[in-house]
Amino acid sequence: MPTAELSAEALAGRAADVERRIDTACRQAGRARAEVTLLAVSKTRSADEIRRLCASGQTRFGENYADEALAKQQGLADLELEWHYIGPVQSNKTRMLAGHFDWIQSVDRNKIIQRLADQRPAQLPPINILLQVNIDREPQKSGCDPADVANLACAVAACRTLRLRGLMAIPSAESSATESRSAFAAMRALFESLRADHLRVDTLSMGMSADLEAAIAEGSTMVRVGTALFGPRIRPNN
Repeated sequence: MPTAELSAEALAGRAADVERRIDTACRQAGRARAEVTLLAVSKTRSADEIRRLCASGQTRFGENYADEALAKQQGLADLELEWHYIGPVQSNKTRMLAGHFDWIQSVDRNKIIQRLADQRPAQLPPINILLQVNIDREPQKSGCDPADVANLACAVAACRTLRLRGLMAIPSAESSATESRSAFAAMRALFESLRADHLRVDTLSMGMSADLEAAIAEGSTMVRVGTALFGPRIRPNN
């Protein structure tokens, strides 16, 4: 369950702290601040909190649960927001995702690619697609094998209702800082290889609240931040 809802002032303060972290990480990496986009991960948070954070200038939000996200979108329809789906994609949810999201960051197999392509409403622009890579090859985690990226990328690129934008990864939660940095470096190499074959590829989504600095140092162009913006979730009592 989430923590108590944060005020607009508290959210603005947290957003400013995250901005300072990103700015510092970019300077230390010799990169321009404009090279890194902040995606606010708003799963389990309310539409009111999203609205308050939006007032501070944040317009990109990432959601993990399709039904929860759709309810929030309906309550925030008056705002110009960019919606990213970052959770595992289930086949029975692809029509909903295809109709209501600007980006889907967690595509990892051909079946999902084809369903999203077929179900994207004709009046909407192509969906921005990131291929999720299981960079540490964890058996319980979503994401394609690194060796499958090239073929999946070609499948996305062949669909007129989809736009291939790049890659996404979540390194193992069990990794040390050194191991995470190594995983980020491996993702950067995979990203550069993909970009050599697909010139419009421009997005490497990696790094979260705890490790965004390391991800930026290794070339991340989008960090997905939830806890640092909204606070930690509280585990329910057993």
